[in-house]
Amino acid sequence: MKISLFQGILFAVFGFGAIIGLFVFTTHTGNTNNSNAIGTVVIWGTLPKSEMQSFLTEVGQTNQEVKNVSYIQEDVSTLPNDLSAAIATGNAPDLILASQEELTSISKYLIPIPAATLPTSTFVNTFVGEGALFAVPGGGYYGVPFLVDPLVLYSNHTILSSSGIAKPPSTWEALMGLVPNVASLTPAQQVTRGLIALGTYDNIHDARGILSTLFLQAGVPISLYAPSGGLTADLGAGGTSGGVPPGESVIGFYTQFADPSKVSYTWNASLPDSQQAFLAGDLALYLGYASEARFFTQANPNLDFDVTPVPQPATATTKNVYGLVYAFMIPHGAGNSSGAYQVAGLFSNSSEQVAAAAATGLAPATLNQLEQPPTDPVGAVAYAEALYANGWLSPAPTDTDSVFSSMIGNVISGRSSVSVALSSAEQALSSYLQQQ
Repeated sequence: MKISLFQGILFAVFGFGAIIGLFVFTTHTGNTNNSNAIGTVVIWGTLPKSEMQSFLTEVGQTNQEVKNVSYIQEDVSTLPNDLSAAIATGNAPDLILASQEELTSISKYLIPIPAATLPTSTFVNTFVGEGALFAVPGGGYYGVPFLVDPLVLYSNHTILSSSGIAKPPSTWEALMGLVPNVASLTPAQQVTRGLIALGTYDNIHDARGILSTLFLQAGVPISLYAPSGGLTADLGAGGTSGGVPPGESVIGFYTQFADPSKVSYTWNASLPDSQQAFLAGDLALYLGYASEARFFTQANPNLDFDVTPVPQPATATTKNVYGLVYAFMIPHGAGNSSGAYQVAGLFSNSSEQVAAAAATGLAPATLNQLEQPPTDPVGAVAYAEALYANGWLSPAPTDTDSVFSSMIGNVISGRSSVSVALSSAEQALSSYLQQQ
């Protein structure tokens, strides 16, 4: 097994003397029967156990050093409390595998990797740009990127072709023009077939990621570090000299799809969950994560769908899409921190990245591997988007959903203007971020 530059730096700086010497010796002499270099490593993660277990089993067939690496699936909503309790009772795992959406709520329980151990140049040259979300203010990193799950556009080939549409839209402007050709409404303005699920929040399966994509494409950071320290929200509520603030443009664009008075009307709050609507063949387009492709294939083998990149603004000069970047992080109280670091480094190798991507349906987080996209269409799109995927540091997902749902609900119900709803959401989001 080849040792990457990243692993070499990771191992050397932490000075795992005899352990690393043994690791290097056994790998270069072809001996894969030694299992003492890494030892027992327990991983708590938010990815499905079946997929991660499949990955560990495959890697273990060629590398006996990971035979004592185990994986326990954790619920995203309970991870912070579970981790806190485990550390307090001396039962902390050795590694945490979670996305940037969980980072702010668990960062106080993590041991940062110092810049001396993982230099910025090494990190930037090894991992996707979105991995920078795991940077520690002042230097170092909270975690080692592992996989990326970007938002993609699913399309029902049968609906599009029967509507005279040759291919899915690549821009938002083109998408809007398709509504009259695809959406089917009753005289009472009830939607019997929608073009795409946009406009509401609670019945849109990946609304958090969709709204995040639109904000990021508009140049709105959503959250950032304030000069005084700490995270604060920025939803683009102001900052323009004339014209509509970018955040208001985003909300206006998004909510129009649920406004019966607009020609873009194609969705409303009375409809089922968007994922189920697409699965049932009642929705032409669906914005969801690349990892959902397997669900659709298994749940409805007769569903004829394609996967393409998420639409971009027609005037955009660079591409942007929201993605979940998963990273390995070491918590306080880890019983085998040396083995944990070695596992994180090992899983950044090319062969392990390929195996992980195949087992999970996600894309690798290493730049070298993304240069070699797979032949399957879903993987090819996921690999391409992982290169320009972006994100933001959020409060706990449930808190973000609460803020975004209230903002969208107030706008489409007419309870608040776009500007008032956006400003209120920005304040609420900042409050949650400052509590972390």
